[in-house]
Amino acid sequence: MDIKKISDDYAVSPQIAPEDIAAIKQAGYKSIVCNRPDGEDAGQPTVETISKAAKEAGLSFRHVPVVSGAMTIDDVTDMATALRELPGPVFAYCRSGTRSANLYGIIQERGL
Repeated sequence: MDIKKISDDYAVSPQIAPEDIAAIKQAGYKSIVCNRPDGEDAGQPTVETISKAAKEAGLSFRHVPVVSGAMTIDDVTDMATALRELPGPVFAYCRSGTRSANLYGIIQERGL
C-alpha cells in the first residue's frame, strides 16, 4: 500500500485490501472513503468487504463512487459532504489514488 499524504487531514492511495485496514488505522486515520464503483476491475475487493473490515477495526467508512474520467459536480459535492461529516484524518482510495486526490483538490479550490 502506497499512502500519499495530501494534507494533515487527508491521504490517498491505490486500491486497498481488507488486510491493509490495520496499517491505515495504525497510521492514525479515523475514516476511509472509497471512490471506486464496484466492479471497475476484475478481482477488485467489493465496497462491502472493505467497509466491513473498516467498521470491524473501528473506522468510519463512506462510499463515494466516481466513474474514472467522468467526474461530475455531484461527485465533488458528495465527497465534500463526506469530508465534513467523517472524523478525520481521512484516508481515500480509488484505482490509482488520482481520483481521490483530484476530488480533494477541486473541493479545496472551490471552498466546499
